[in-house]
Amino acid sequence: MADVRFRPFVWSDIPAITAIYRHYVDDTVITFETEPPGEAEMAERFGKLLTLRHPLIVVEQAGQVVGYAYASFYRPRAAYRFTCEDSIYLSKDVVGRGIGGQLLDRLLEDSRAAGFRQMIAVITAERANSVRLHERAGFQHVGRYEAVGYKFDRWLDIVHLQRAL
Repeated sequence: MADVRFRPFVWSDIPAITAIYRHYVDDTVITFETEPPGEAEMAERFGKLLTLRHPLIVVEQAGQVVGYAYASFYRPRAAYRFTCEDSIYLSKDVVGRGIGGQLLDRLLEDSRAAGFRQMIAVITAERANSVRLHERAGFQHVGRYEAVGYKFDRWLDIVHLQRAL
């Protein structure tokens, strides 16, 4: 993993982040979104995260954005304000090289520093690699919802994992 660098998000990352996310919307069940957002929508989403001072990390390799991660409120109600949900997306070219684990470790640190006390991972049940990534980082299984998502003409389950920060 030569030349891998983790850094804060900057606005010029939006095109690369949008392209990375498009793959997950169009080709996977990792996100339940079915229409890929454009750059303006992604900028609006990231602007909200920045306004709330939520962790937002970008990873570069050889000067190119190859992934990103952020923590967002788990739910919008005020009583949940110390609980976040993680989101991690990597370019398909770097999946399986250990970058996701490093990115999650940094996100855990930044989320703790931001005042969050718990992190929840909401993962499509069939995504064993994502589940293992979180288990290795100390997450515990706390729930499963069956057939709550429908994408690519099939019903999908989700699992919830949780870790104290």
